[in-house]
Parts: sequence; C-alpha cells; structure tokens
Amino acid sequence: MGAVGEAGPGTGRPRSEEAHKAILDATLDLLAEVGFSSLTVEGVATRAGVGKATIYRRWPSKLPLVIEAFGQLPGFDDVDTGRLADDLKKMLRGYLQVFNSTALSLVLPSLAGERRHNPELWQLFEPVGKERRQPLIRAFERAVDRGELAPDLDLELAADLVVGPIAVCLFFKGGKLNPKMVGPMVDLALKGIANS
Repeated sequence: MGAVGEAGPGTGRPRSEEAHKAILDATLDLLAEVGFSSLTVEGVATRAGVGKATIYRRWPSKLPLVIEAFGQLPGFDDVDTGRLADDLKKMLRGYLQVFNSTALSLVLPSLAGERRHNPELWQLFEPVGKERRQPLIRAFERAVDRGELAPDLDLELAADLVVGPIAVCLFFKGGKLNPKMVGPMVDLALKGIANS
C-alpha cells in the first residue's frame, strides 16, 4: 500500500490535495511536539505517510513548509460592532479560545523563540505575522474614522499595547491564556491610549 499522495500500481495520479493537507497537519503536529529546531522533513514525511520527494516537490526546505503550516492556524477574526472596545474584546476572546484549543498555543512560542536565532525564518515569518495582525489594525483604523481615537494615533503601537499582556502571560507566566483577562486588559489599554 502506497503512502498518502503516492501513486501505487494501478492507482492513477496521486491525491495531491490529500497529501498536501497531510503534510501540513504533520508539520503542525511535530512543531507542537518537538519544536522547530528538532523538526525534520524526514519526520514530517513519516508522520504524513508520504515520501520526502513529495514534500520537496512542494517546498524547497523545511522553512517554507513550516511557514505555510503555521499560516493554516487561525488568527484574529475581523470584528466590526461599531465600537472599538467591543470589537477588540470580541476579537481577543475568540482568539484566545482558538489559541487554547489548537496547536497555536505550542507552535507560536516555538517559532517566536526560534526567530531570533534564524534570520531566514524571521524573514519568512514576518509577512505572515503582519497579515494575521491586520484585523486588529483595521479595528483601530475604523475607530479613527469614527472619531473614537485621534487621527495621528500610532496604530501599530496601540495594537501592541492591547495585545502586549497576552505576550507577557504566554512567554513569562506560562499556562493557558484565560479569556477573562480580555475585558480588563482592553479597558486599561484603551484608557491609556485615549489619554495619550
């Protein structure tokens, strides 16, 4: 019996979509289990049930494979309630629920820790991270357009102030991120932003 996505005798073309998904799933599983530095293409191939050649036909190395796999994980939902505080609270509560229930809680810290020591990973990861952050930035842009915030507000910095406590909890306190932290976190951040 051939591996996923491999053609066996008389089986016709490989099921490339099935193989692609199996490879990405295996990559996320291994990132969560062993981290970026211990992940190998051979390990992914074994876990996915494909040959290494199947992986290398799609990705030239483990870096783009890892970045694409990470990109499959959920990010912030774009929420527009008409009020910034409500947008942020709904967005962040949803994100933390997803964060705690998927591989994101293990994969993100692994990649974040590795980025500093791996410039190529940093270069590939940066656009993905920026794209995943866009719903947060758009919420601030809408608030500026509605007059809730000053037009000269540094939106990137404001977004950092709102989500910063999540990073502190994740990287320095450990454990699961509690969605109950979102309300006070957003209120305190927005109070500071409004007074700046």
